[in-house]
Amino acid sequence: MAEKNERTPLYTFARGLFWALFRTVMPIRYHNTERLNGLDAPYIIISNHRAAIDPFVLAVPVRRYEIRFIGKREITGHKLVEWAVKQLHMIPVTRGATDMGAMRACLSTLKEGHVLGIFPEGTRHQPEMMQTVESGTGMIALRANVPILPVYIHGKVRPFHVTHVYVGEPMEIADIKAQGMSNDSIQQLCDRIRETFYGMRDHANCAK
Repeated sequence: MAEKNERTPLYTFARGLFWALFRTVMPIRYHNTERLNGLDAPYIIISNHRAAIDPFVLAVPVRRYEIRFIGKREITGHKLVEWAVKQLHMIPVTRGATDMGAMRACLSTLKEGHVLGIFPEGTRHQPEMMQTVESGTGMIALRANVPILPVYIHGKVRPFHVTHVYVGEPMEIADIKAQGMSNDSIQQLCDRIRETFYGMRDHANCAK
């Protein structure tokens, strides 16, 4: 598939700004980024969610593509924010409900050859990482038939503290897909996502 390089000016500016911040004031050390840049779109990036700047944590190491993130619809209430969201190609979703419009938008984004970014927890305020994985993530992943790349952010990005970000191997889900689309297969995939991130967290703790 032809390479997509359709970054908007705002996305390019924001990515450049955070690239500088993550090399200085809020240092981040990325691990295995070749897995991000060696993979041809379309694919899905999934990540745990600790802070509002997490989309930029994921955007900075991806050199080839613009990531189109799913975000909560509530943030689009202000005109300026709504404009920024459109410029960043964010896909708004209604939390706590089955948003079929957002589902179709996500699948269209992948069909068009882009990279989709999902925070499966749906919020950054869970008491435990991946305590709940939104079923919509499983539905999109099972329908899309594209690689799923997990990225684990080890801790909250903050000033003058090195944060480590780990890119995992593409997830193996062929056995779940073979079962077809059902509530059971969706739940199995959500459980596997949770287990994958717990494994990445254990690896990060051992690497410290």
